[in-house]
Amino acid sequence: MNRRHPVAEGRHDPDSPRAETKAQRLDRNLTELVSELRVALPGVQVLLAFLLVVPFNQRFTQTTQFERIVYFVTLLLTAATCVLLIAPSVHHRVQFRRQEKEEIVLLGNRVAVVGLAMLALAVTGAVLFVTDFLIGGVAAVVTALALVLLFAVVWYVLPLRGRSGSGERAVRRS
Repeated sequence: MNRRHPVAEGRHDPDSPRAETKAQRLDRNLTELVSELRVALPGVQVLLAFLLVVPFNQRFTQTTQFERIVYFVTLLLTAATCVLLIAPSVHHRVQFRRQEKEEIVLLGNRVAVVGLAMLALAVTGAVLFVTDFLIGGVAAVVTALALVLLFAVVWYVLPLRGRSGSGERAVRRS
């Protein structure tokens, strides 16, 4: 049987700036999402492992009430980050072969963006916890605020800066 490629036949997705079908675009988007999450997840796992071990260290008894609160909030943020960044894989498994790839990609993107924001907060919390324990006071707060600003600018402001006019439409379609 002689099957011609849909793109070769001109049946590409009109919402895509690339010469690909909607199914091909969704496959590519899902692959890209999963690849990006593979980069973030090992860091989250290491952070979670670190946080799970910290209270069993003998020096943990020397932490202040503030440090314990920061530690606990950071632990919860890291656990929530794990849930959110692993969610797209679970969604894909649960919805496998149900022809719902577009929903998986859209929801996966949303939870990944929220998960990465929580990761930024979790890393900041870990740095605040350690810095307050080592140095304390104003230096810890300034360090944490500088780190939040760095995450905000590098992870969100820079990529969103280019999303105006036709550039935004192209990003949404890719």
